[in-house]
Amino acid sequence: WVAIQNNEFVDLIEVDGASRTRVEDIQSLLENVQYKPALGRYKIYLIDEVHMLSIHSFNALLKTLEEPPAYVIFLLATTEPQKVPDTIISRALHFPLKSLTISEITQQLTTILDEEAIRYEVEALEKIAYFAKGSVRDALSLLEPVILHEKGHITLKSVGIFFGSVD
Repeated sequence: WVAIQNNEFVDLIEVDGASRTRVEDIQSLLENVQYKPALGRYKIYLIDEVHMLSIHSFNALLKTLEEPPAYVIFLLATTEPQKVPDTIISRALHFPLKSLTISEITQQLTTILDEEAIRYEVEALEKIAYFAKGSVRDALSLLEPVILHEKGHITLKSVGIFFGSVD
């Protein structure tokens, strides 16, 4: 686990589907499937934003998804599963992730801001969590410009003004 967090686990291959959409990119990736894992029990291919792949890329991936080597696991992550072809979906297990609650996201933001010694009103963080619609990543993206704009003290009023919301 530590090696994964430190980006040192060579058997976890992360692919950004949004930037590597061409069939050549997938073919290059699949050429390495034949090699066994170096450190772990499995060689894991994590393809993020898989819905962005081209039809030709999906077709190139299909055969390997149907009959992967026993030591290979493909993790296909997407926010838009309806854009993934049925041929791919039919060969995969589905694990839909639940959105987090406003309270859970607020707690994450609280932890981060406390660690960074940034002052805040809890109600302001709740408003950001509301706008994030269940996504910590989106909450962090919303929080960053507020931190820069407010220079160290995040208030409900400033968040409301920043996002153009009204009482």
